[in-house]
Amino acid sequence: MFLALLLISQDAPAEPPRFAECMDLATGDPVAGQANAIKWRGEGGGALARQCLGVAYANQSRWDSAAAAFEDAAKEAELTRSAKVADYWVQSGNAWLAAGNPARARAAFDAALATATLTGLALGEANLDRSRALVAAGDIEGARGDIDKALADAPADPLAWLLSATLARREGDLKRAAADIAEALKRSPDDVSVQFEAGNIAAAAGDEANARTAWSRVIELSPGSQAATSARKALEQFGATEK
Repeated sequence: MFLALLLISQDAPAEPPRFAECMDLATGDPVAGQANAIKWRGEGGGALARQCLGVAYANQSRWDSAAAAFEDAAKEAELTRSAKVADYWVQSGNAWLAAGNPARARAAFDAALATATLTGLALGEANLDRSRALVAAGDIEGARGDIDKALADAPADPLAWLLSATLARREGDLKRAAADIAEALKRSPDDVSVQFEAGNIAAAAGDEANARTAWSRVIELSPGSQAATSARKALEQFGATEK
């Protein structure tokens, strides 16, 4: 999921063969990819070498290092007026989120949005990412504004509807929570996170039947997962639980 986000680029020009080679290593053998990217960076690889280094770090779960490498790529790209500046800032922000640093993540997403080069789906996803950082930082009001922007630009993304529904439930707006989780279910009915939140919202509304159905579906979809363990625990409030 994270790596897929890293590789999204808006109208990017064709990359040199060296970049493809570096990225193959960064994803297939991250330690070797790290060494390759550092060597290429020293040879004048610029922003692309720094991006590749970030991917190599990300595939080792070295999130702080990945975030810093993507930030370096963004700053390098700014010097050359590259069209990828915003992409690099978004990648940095997602790495900071994975590192558990929402303040740095928000700063990176702010920088991406400040370029005013993101449009359509990419703009929606950037606002959605910033909303995640704001939720992690406890700024619920700010997060709501960003999620609403994300829904306007990326209405096909089930994650946007899921996060909106979750936030609405936390805000006590169960009517909106139910409407938004219904949209998420339309787009991704077999996503355990969506089904689990559907159960949470139904339970909060006193709808035992639909809460049972949603949480039981989580267990059916992924019986050995942490989500299934949480669903079984949630079902205990109603008595007998799913096996």
